[in-house]
Amino acid sequence: MLDESAKGVFTIAVTPFLPDGALDLDSVGRMTDFYLEKGATGLTILGIMGEAGKLTAAESMAVVRAVTARAGVPVVVGVSAPGFAQMQALATEAMEAGAAGVMVAPTPALRNDDQIAGYYRNVAEILGPIPFVLQDFPLVTGVTIPTSVILRIVEDCPTMVMLKHEDWPGLDKISALRAASDAGARRISILCGNGGQFLPEEVARGADGAMTGFAFPEMMAGVVAAAEAGKMERARDIFDCYLPLVRFEAQPGLGLSVRKYILARRGAIAHATLRKPGAGLNAAGIAEVEALIARQDRRLAALG
Repeated sequence: MLDESAKGVFTIAVTPFLPDGALDLDSVGRMTDFYLEKGATGLTILGIMGEAGKLTAAESMAVVRAVTARAGVPVVVGVSAPGFAQMQALATEAMEAGAAGVMVAPTPALRNDDQIAGYYRNVAEILGPIPFVLQDFPLVTGVTIPTSVILRIVEDCPTMVMLKHEDWPGLDKISALRAASDAGARRISILCGNGGQFLPEEVARGADGAMTGFAFPEMMAGVVAAAEAGKMERARDIFDCYLPLVRFEAQPGLGLSVRKYILARRGAIAHATLRKPGAGLNAAGIAEVEALIARQDRRLAALG
């Protein structure tokens, strides 16, 4: 079961599709092995970049079962939904299939601090003993959750064991949460998102690692391992080698196409297909990605 001690790299997984848009379960297994080989200590599935909103309920559970049967590491399942009944059903079935916990983003309808705190009290109630991750991603959800509200949720909801930190700018939020736990508040795990764009700074502020996607997950594993060993300059040097491609993959509306193209190129999935609505890279985009990968390989060779 997921708990407050979770750390490392929980890679956000893509969902592989065949060229006709059908679910590619063979690639789910291949992808799972790839992420683990590249240093993932956990996996997160059915997230925003996993195209969860494009899957049927049956397809969602097919992905959950395929990953949990193979992973051997904690698997977190995204269960965010407009209604609690749908959330509860998917969470319960996912846990029965072997998930370690679930992730819940705030519904966009929330308008003030009391509503946000009340929403997560309701989440904790309907999930019962299931541990959950609070996804703090205002750039997508439109819901800003102040540090004081996160601390209210930490106090009110013992089953909230992790914050997926994706606020931007948000480094001061990490510092404030760690200061609060030093002063006696319950310490939760903090894993960070945003494609790893601020990972060295986040771990230096007290984050426990990353919960995000990037087509080279070994970057996140290398940065976190170096930081844990007290080698922050090494962590930054590793990060710098990948930064141009991290930046390119972070483009809104294009990032998933970039990620899937590279994952297919690396053999992690068979096809770079996005389920409609969604399109792959054009020839110009592919050329740009190839140039960035070549540059990255040169910098990594020089780093040693």
